[in-house]
Amino acid sequence: MEHRPLGRTGISVSKLCLGAMMLGPWGTDGDEAIRIIHAALDAGIDFIDTADVYSAGGSEEIVGRALKGRRDRVVLATKLVFPVGDDPDPNRRGASRRWIAQAVEDSLRRLQTDWIDLYQLHRPTPETDLEETLDALTDLVRQGKIRAFGTSTYPPSLLVEAQWVARDRRLIRPHTEQPPYSILNRGVEAEVLPVCERHGIGVIPWSPLAGGFLTGRYGTGGEEPWPASPARARLTDIFDPSLPANQVKIRAARQLGALAEEAGLTLIEMAIAFVLEHPAVTAPIIGPRTMAHLESQLAAADVALPADVLDRIDEIVPPGTVLNPADAGLENPALDAARRRRRA
Repeated sequence: MEHRPLGRTGISVSKLCLGAMMLGPWGTDGDEAIRIIHAALDAGIDFIDTADVYSAGGSEEIVGRALKGRRDRVVLATKLVFPVGDDPDPNRRGASRRWIAQAVEDSLRRLQTDWIDLYQLHRPTPETDLEETLDALTDLVRQGKIRAFGTSTYPPSLLVEAQWVARDRRLIRPHTEQPPYSILNRGVEAEVLPVCERHGIGVIPWSPLAGGFLTGRYGTGGEEPWPASPARARLTDIFDPSLPANQVKIRAARQLGALAEEAGLTLIEMAIAFVLEHPAVTAPIIGPRTMAHLESQLAAADVALPADVLDRIDEIVPPGTVLNPADAGLENPALDAARRRRRA
């Protein structure tokens, strides 16, 4: 499998990243999850992404078990910020130096490794001074516990601010960003991806299949009844197919499915290949729950979309368009009621 530079870290990674969110008690657990990870490694993927919050640490534990004897040849990424499980302690979350120091040790233990290649801030943490966060992460690099660090779902202004703070304070700067990006959710094309290109930030998009809307199963009558899982029940605005905004996604997905068929591709292959085509993108995250899912997504690594297909995609979903605003993922805390001078 082709390799690409991970920003300016000097690390190269496979052009597909295996996401492990659904590998663990939230999805596929035990030996079958390990078989999926091993199959991905055997197919040439050497980049794995997880997070401490996934299955309340269970995903990291599965990945750690799967990488025994193979750790040295894998670029391993995980994330912190959200509370793990039902822990009510307000200091056991976020991006303070206090929590970063504890969270990295917890992840190292669950992953059964001495180092993490890429440690990521799962979401912005406006309640914590950015310098404190970057200083703590810089210390982890110097201690050898992590090799590099990055962000996930950061707005462009904060991506730039992090670069400036690191430069001004002589700290190590974030080298990657993990944004939501798919044919149905193209908002990051406007500013996030150009900012990443300008600053040499590697881009690892999540949800290139738009949460399943680009698998070809929606709108066919054969999809699972709503809600398909407790996790999706909590995200009604994104997944409930009866909502008008999601009906727009289904109609677009039908058109895209017809286009993929004309091009001799599956919709899954075309959707992942589309994300891979953007020059700012390093490696989209694929998140299989079954071996069949993995096999259907691996084929996209060998697909190069011709210009006429890309132009047709632009006609169906224009560049920079987000069909359902709930999919954007880039929440702006400045728009919270409390920050608009309103009383609770």
